[in-house]
Amino acid sequence: MSAGARSAAARAELEATLDAIEDKLNVPKQLGALGTRAKASWDVNPIPWLVGAAVAVVVVGGLIAWAVAGDD
Repeated sequence: MSAGARSAAARAELEATLDAIEDKLNVPKQLGALGTRAKASWDVNPIPWLVGAAVAVVVVGGLIAWAVAGDD
């Protein structure tokens, strides 16, 4: 392999790596992908989401009750 071919291959590999890093650090793109996955998960089986929401409500309610009724 010639030096020019190795340089071109190295540049292509670097470009692919930088593109992958840019995709990972692109917050709006990652949030969009997360939303898409969450919606697909909800569409397949909403029960875990409902259970999670119920648990969150109980935990927040317990924390509020503890803060209100706790010793000052």
